[in-house]
Order: sequence, then C-alpha cells, then structure tokens
Amino acid sequence: RSYKWFPRGTIHLAIVDPGVGTGRDILVVEADGHVFMAPDNGLLARLLDHAEAALVFKLDLGALERLHIPAPSNTFHGRDIFAPIAAELAAGKTTPVSIGVPTDSWIPAWVDEPEVRENQVSGSIMTVDAFGNLISNIDAALVASFERPVLQVAGRQVPLLTTYGNVRPREYLGLINSFGVVEVAL
Repeated sequence: RSYKWFPRGTIHLAIVDPGVGTGRDILVVEADGHVFMAPDNGLLARLLDHAEAALVFKLDLGALERLHIPAPSNTFHGRDIFAPIAAELAAGKTTPVSIGVPTDSWIPAWVDEPEVRENQVSGSIMTVDAFGNLISNIDAALVASFERPVLQVAGRQVPLLTTYGNVRPREYLGLINSFGVVEVAL
C-alpha cells in the first residue's frame, strides 16, 4: 500500500524468503510507474491481483553473469541477487524486460481477501505496528455503507470511530488509518 507515496520510477525490493536457495522464482514487476522485486512466494500477489497493466517477469538467472554479478550463495540471495539486481535497475543499467522472462502466473497470497456478506465484512489482521495497533486488510470502502459499524475483535465489540482522540485512554477503538484500512487501537 505504501508504494504510492514514493516517486514514480522507484525500485521497491521486498524479501521475506524462507525458500532462499531453492528453485523458487524471483519476480520483477513493472506496475503503476514503479518496479517491484521479490521472491515468488505470495509476497507480491496482492499488488499483482489489483494492479492495472502490470508487466510481470521471472528473473532469468543468466542475467547475473551478463551483469557481472558473482555466483550467489545458497543462503543470502538478498545480498547476492536481489540487491545487485535492484542496484542495476536503479542505475539504469538494465530493465525488467532485459533480465526476465514474461509470465502471467505467480504464487497466490497466503491470506484471503476480506469476505463481504450481508451486513458484515470479515478480514484478517495483517500486521501489528510499532504502537501495538492491529492493521487489517479491510479497505475503508468495504465498511463505508455501514451506518454505525462495530468491530468484533477477540470477543470484544469495538466502535469504528474517526480518530484516536474519540475515546478515553485505555479504551479500544477502530478507525480507518492513513493507509485506508481498518485499524484497531487502544
């Protein structure tokens, strides 16, 4: 969600890679004026599922030799593959199309999209931020039609309000955060 606040042309590198050293692919994606690189393990699936006109490539490992990047270790692809390729892209020495093979398949996201039913939206907590707030995958648009939305979280009913200051200290609330998703805070 945050890539939209970066200038067009930014190279975004994300590595959560328990498959390092295996035969998993590496994706290089051009979308919305940005370039994204990540292992093909579901990390970019949400972006790809919602991006318009994304160009998706699987990295051709032969590009490493063509770019004079030394052979990678089996345990540190972030250092040995991802960072050098991202640097070459950022320096304008290569492009996604010249280092990748076009593809229209990738590993799907591991977390389901929010489920919308009559008078109810169910989603998942995606992360906990540095303040302890629970950040969901429920977009503001999914709850916009509710007159007085109430969140059900761990057996508690939590009101959906507009800002943290709408409750007293040590009271829970839900709100739409700066990323446009439902957040639960104390």
